[in-house]
Amino acid sequence: MNSDMLKSIKPKLDDVFQYLHEHPEKSWHEVNTTKYLAELLEQLGYEVHLFDRIPGLYVETGQGKPVIGLRTDIDALWQDVEGTMKANHSCGHDGHMTMAIGACMMLKKLEELELLQNENGGTYRIIFQPAEEKGQGALAMIDRGIIDDIDYLFGVHVRPIQELKDGEFSPALHHGASMMLSCEIYGEEAHAARPHLGKNAIEIGSSLVDALKSIHVDTTIPWSVKVTRFQAGGEAGNVIPGKAILTMDARAQTNEAMDQLSAGIDRGIRAIEEMYGVRISQKVLVDIAAAEVDDDARDLLKQSIIEAVGEENLGEEVVTPGGEDFHFYTKRRPHVKAAMLGLGCGVVPGLHHPHMTFNREQLIVGVDILSRAIVHAMKKAKMEMATVS
Repeated sequence: MNSDMLKSIKPKLDDVFQYLHEHPEKSWHEVNTTKYLAELLEQLGYEVHLFDRIPGLYVETGQGKPVIGLRTDIDALWQDVEGTMKANHSCGHDGHMTMAIGACMMLKKLEELELLQNENGGTYRIIFQPAEEKGQGALAMIDRGIIDDIDYLFGVHVRPIQELKDGEFSPALHHGASMMLSCEIYGEEAHAARPHLGKNAIEIGSSLVDALKSIHVDTTIPWSVKVTRFQAGGEAGNVIPGKAILTMDARAQTNEAMDQLSAGIDRGIRAIEEMYGVRISQKVLVDIAAAEVDDDARDLLKQSIIEAVGEENLGEEVVTPGGEDFHFYTKRRPHVKAAMLGLGCGVVPGLHHPHMTFNREQLIVGVDILSRAIVHAMKKAKMEMATVS
C-alpha cells in the first residue's frame, strides 16, 4: 500500500480510536457505537446495511463474486474498574474497529485511484459484528446470511506481549474451543440430624467434581475442565441442602477434543444422577468454536505482513487457549477460507485487565496488512474461479 495514503488517513484514525475508546458499550447494547460507525461510513461514501433487531452493520464496495470479507468486533467488556461496574474496552475491540475503518478508507482511496482490482466483478464486505464477548455475535451474523457467499474472511486481534513482541505480526491465531456449563442439582432437603432422609446436594456436587477427574481426552491436545462456581445451602447450618448450582469451564485446543470432552462431561453427569437417584439439569452458557485456519488465507496474511513490515517482523502462528467467536464462521460455513491476524502491539498487563493498554501506533500497520490481504485475496479468488470455470 502507498505509504502516503496510510499517512493521510492516520490523523482521522487516531480520532476514531479515541472516540471508540472513550465510548465503550457492552455486548448487545452497542447502539451508539453502531450509530457512530454508520455516520462515519456514510461520510466515506458507503451505503450502510444495518441488522434487524440487533446492533452492528456491514458495508460493501464492488459487486458480484467473489466476495472478500473483513470482520471486526464492536462490543466492550462489562467489568469492575476501580470499584465501578462499567463497559470497558480492555480486549482491544476499539483498536479492531479502528483498523476496519482504516481498511474501509484504504479501499475507497484505491477505488478512487482505479487501483482496486474488481473490474471483472467482486465484492469487498466489511462486517462490524456485535457481542463477541458473549460468544453469540458471529452466530447472529450466520443466521442472517451475512457469511453465506463469502469466499475469504479475515479478522484481527491485538495480542499480549507474552505471545507477540511489539511490532511482530502473526499470520494465524489458533484459539481453542471453550464451553461454560451451568448445572443445577435437585436433591432433597432434610434435617441435619436425619441425613438418611435427604439427598445432600453438596455431597452430590462433590461427587460430580470427582467424576470430572475421570474424563479422558487425547493427551496430545491441551484441554481442561474445572468447576468455577459451587453454590448450595442457606443460612441454617442444620439443614441438608437439596439444591446446588455448579458452573463448569471446559477448554480444548481443537473442536474434536472439545467434542470428546463434552461427551465425557455428559457421561459423568448421567452417572452421578443414577448413583444418587437425582436430576441434574444442564444449560450451556457459552460455547465457542476452536480455530480452523485455512492455509490459503494464512498465506495471504503472511505475504501481506512481509510486504508491509518485512520478513524480520513476521511472527510464528500463535496457539492460544483463549476463545474467539470468529471461528464459528468456518465451523458453520466450512466453505469460507478464514484466518485471523495477530497484531503484536505490546498489550500489557494482559487482555481483559481493566487497565489494559497497547501501542496504538501499530494500528496503522494493521490497516496496511489487512488492506493488502483482502486485495490479494480478491486476486486469488478470481484465479480460483477462473480455474473452476
